[in-house]
Amino acid sequence: MADQGRVILAIDGMQPEIGHEVLWVIRDCLSGEILLAKTLLSSRNEDLVALLLEVTNTLNVPIDGVVSDGQQSIRKAVRLALPSIAHGLCHYHYLKEAIKPIYEADRHAKKELKKKVRGLRDIERSITNEDKDLATIIEDYCSAVRSSITNDGHPPLEASGLKLQENLTLIEQSLERMEKKVLYHHL
Repeated sequence: MADQGRVILAIDGMQPEIGHEVLWVIRDCLSGEILLAKTLLSSRNEDLVALLLEVTNTLNVPIDGVVSDGQQSIRKAVRLALPSIAHGLCHYHYLKEAIKPIYEADRHAKKELKKKVRGLRDIERSITNEDKDLATIIEDYCSAVRSSITNDGHPPLEASGLKLQENLTLIEQSLERMEKKVLYHHL
């Protein structure tokens, strides 16, 4: 760290199960080196202040900033332990906060799209075994629609409503091509 001349701290707590100790990790974002890992029974800001001060007292380079998930106890601890140091959200949590209005609109759009493709079970039940090839095609399309409906993506980096719209459009286009082939074949 002396070579890089500064550190940017990242602090996060991992709790395997509610009620158990939390493993708190403080690492340097620039080098990736873990500076402190310690379990605590609570996430009180007083306990986190002690962790931050423990790391601060062992460093021989300046701290340029702190990055975290924005948990209130962490925010308070950073303000108390490192009052003159900039504190920001990590990229993932920053994006998650920034995208909330878009995420809510996308979630609503997905809900509305799902309403339009209800009735898959009725379609599947109506399939007769008279034409096995047709039955297989219908089952495959129903399976594609069902798979699209249940794919939630990875918010905030993927908008599941937009992805559902895209998938349903592709399925619709495929059905239209299939219909043209069947009509052309019967002519």
